[in-house]
Amino acid sequence: MTKLPLTRLYFSRLLFPLNPLSSPLPPSPLPIMSEKTLFDSTKTDDQNSSKTLIYPTPLSPPFPPISKQIELNRAISASSKSTLFSLSRTDIIFEDESLIVVNKPSGIYCEDVLSSIPRLLEVSKDSTKLEIYITPLELHLANRLDRDTSGIMVITKSHKVARKLVKAFTDHRVKKTYIALCIGATPEWEKIRLRSGHGRSKFGAWRVYSVSDIGRALPGGSLVRDMETSFEVLSVNGQGNFREPNKFLTDETELLLVEHRGSMSGMDEQNEILVRAYPRSGRTHQIRLHCQYLGIPIRGDVKYEGVHEWRGETCDAHALHAESLSFDHPITGVPIQFCAPLPLWASTAMLQSM
Repeated sequence: MTKLPLTRLYFSRLLFPLNPLSSPLPPSPLPIMSEKTLFDSTKTDDQNSSKTLIYPTPLSPPFPPISKQIELNRAISASSKSTLFSLSRTDIIFEDESLIVVNKPSGIYCEDVLSSIPRLLEVSKDSTKLEIYITPLELHLANRLDRDTSGIMVITKSHKVARKLVKAFTDHRVKKTYIALCIGATPEWEKIRLRSGHGRSKFGAWRVYSVSDIGRALPGGSLVRDMETSFEVLSVNGQGNFREPNKFLTDETELLLVEHRGSMSGMDEQNEILVRAYPRSGRTHQIRLHCQYLGIPIRGDVKYEGVHEWRGETCDAHALHAESLSFDHPITGVPIQFCAPLPLWASTAMLQSM
């Protein structure tokens, strides 16, 4: 029998962003399945019997129709910036022999930040160690941010450090805070802890699921996984009391277990609500999904019902910023915390509340 040659398929970065911690080839596309899929079927002389797998129903709505074109335009804009983008020393928050901590701008892909690191180190005159020019760099993204999310990103310089830090993220030993500017009804809570399910719907969109659905199968073979985020309100329409990120006391915070669809009451209200989020898990679009569920979608987050225009101006990105990271140094074990400078929209809202 003649063996057919193997052909390696290469996809564009826009469709399948390269993850340095994984294989360079994207996974095989998953088939789109119906709401009820034939799970098992046997035929006898007397009758046909079958079992059907009923998928859980998502509790958050699908993407608004307007979001498709807006997201496409934003992606095209980000791709056009990629060839010209380069980090400067002012973007570097911390650097040693093991780590580089940077403040990622909004509208830039993580891969573009990573690819600009070698160029930055080559032209830098004040790098911590000259040996980085002699020993080949093994750069890895320890964490990832959405294209339009700004803030803290950690890049490791060796495979050993990458393994340790990625495990710390997986084991929830890395503490994170985010700042988000939301538009909607004033929350009835000052602090809240939200726990729900998380997964892809049959259309491939990330959605919120009920806590009772955690562990159930989804189209394509994945499972509903748990996600938990704590929130605190910092200001409403500029009125509030800004405070630095601290240890969130979960035992003093109301726990909301998601079992039903979020309330739609007050969706017509247009208040500016500045919140800080403390994600315990690290699911894709977690904070964005939970803000949508709480009825306070993030400004500019058109995928999750955020306004596209605000106060006469078009929102070019969603207003979400990775504010801080805290973890034990993967080599020395010393506890460290990094904070990223706030973007203009966040500092403006905070100045109003101080």
